[in-house]
Amino acid sequence: MGRFLWICLGGALGTGARYLLSGWMMWLAGPGFPYGTLAVNVIGSFLLGLLMHVSLSTDAFSPTLRLTLTTGVMGGFTTYSAFNYETLQLVQEGSWPLAAANLGITVVSCLAAGLLGVFAGRVLAGG
Repeated sequence: MGRFLWICLGGALGTGARYLLSGWMMWLAGPGFPYGTLAVNVIGSFLLGLLMHVSLSTDAFSPTLRLTLTTGVMGGFTTYSAFNYETLQLVQEGSWPLAAANLGITVVSCLAAGLLGVFAGRVLAGG
């Protein structure tokens, strides 16, 4: 039961961080494109790659801390469901070029960020 509560707490922290970052991005860049969701997904992909590599290749994190950070915090932080909904909204509005841009930029940048996260984990933890 303890591990479950830690994961729930991590999810709450990740959700709060997602809310703050998305709001900041909307304030910074405006509402014309889902920059907040894109930023959350790229940053989340990087951090998840980093955390998974470090936690699985070293003894730096206990299994409970790894699950709290990955399943909890990163699970609450990343927003692929919002990405899907916002892309579909762009399609329904007839903004096919923006929908395609959101799809392409998100997939490519998140894969690249995840790879960079793994490389950063290797630098920090070896492997």
